[in-house]
Amino acid sequence: MTEFAARVEQVSISGIREVFEAASEDAINLGIGQPDFPTPDHARRGAIEAIEAERTDAYTSNKGTRSLREAIANKYDRDYEIDVDPADIIATSGGSEALHLVLEAHVDPGQEVIFPDPGFVSYDALTRIAGGTPKPVGLREDLTLDPAAVEEAITDETAVFVVNSPANPTGAVQSEEDMREFARIADEHDVLCLTDEVYEHIVFDGEHRSPFEFAQTDNVVVVSACSKTYSMTGWRLGWVVASNRRIERMLRVHQYAQACASAPAQYAAEAAITGPQEPVREMVDAFEERRDVVVDGLVDAGLEVPTPSGAFYVMPKVPDGWCEEVLDRDVIVVPGDAFGANGEGYARLSYATGMDELKEALEIIDDATRAVR
Repeated sequence: MTEFAARVEQVSISGIREVFEAASEDAINLGIGQPDFPTPDHARRGAIEAIEAERTDAYTSNKGTRSLREAIANKYDRDYEIDVDPADIIATSGGSEALHLVLEAHVDPGQEVIFPDPGFVSYDALTRIAGGTPKPVGLREDLTLDPAAVEEAITDETAVFVVNSPANPTGAVQSEEDMREFARIADEHDVLCLTDEVYEHIVFDGEHRSPFEFAQTDNVVVVSACSKTYSMTGWRLGWVVASNRRIERMLRVHQYAQACASAPAQYAAEAAITGPQEPVREMVDAFEERRDVVVDGLVDAGLEVPTPSGAFYVMPKVPDGWCEEVLDRDVIVVPGDAFGANGEGYARLSYATGMDELKEALEIIDDATRAVR
């Protein structure tokens, strides 16, 4: 009798999804990482025009259209003055597939993957699916990842360590000094640094820097996407940037698992990246205003809240029973332990929703907090 694969049996449905399913239809949703802004018009037009011109009916190159990869390469030059060859990019079905490709191509069964805890739920699950051994590392008090803690965790069995900045679920942004250290660690220990930069443009304080800028070897691989920057989560268009030898190995996985990213989505992404960037700036400004309102509201409720510097999440420390009390009052929040054992005692709130709903939710949270004190 055929049984289920052990690597899949180790993976459960995300705790985020469990919270959604337990909530009522009228609940205020502070749990989802979905910008409440429309996809920019010029991105939509890019897809529509390509469809009408009959350019989307066939497979594209496995790596993605040449024009999209050129647009992504030009973006790295424009935004960070980093020289990227379009041949060293794969367009993927969202950032999620990009993460999957990196781990499948670089992790052998039993090898370790180091990642932040609390951290994005996919790191643990995708490590297990690749047959690897998850090795979570705790964060500093400000919820950033300490390079020294990563370096200390590396063993002869370590294949990959993950850096995520701006971070989900914490909203933390790593400093340039940290990023230089992560690059050094990748170089000196000959271990791959997977840098997840899906929120790269949603930064309020400081600036986004990447280990990719500072590495002296090809031991840094970048994952990013249109999902958050251009409010294109449903379009499922991401990418991975790496040296050509690493890209060619990841392509072997992508070719058989996916063939190519959706053609309409590729043309939409190209238009988003090459077109006006004002919608991005307007969205980031709105998120920063919301962040300030949410942090102030949580502090007024008596909670300890590290101020997030990017993304659109905040992760307050909460008392026992807080998440259940808030959920019972029809405000969806995600318990911190959904993001790892070190998330216990925290909760993640997303402020990627309208200001009116946020203010209503904060009033409910204030009442709920008093109820559990």
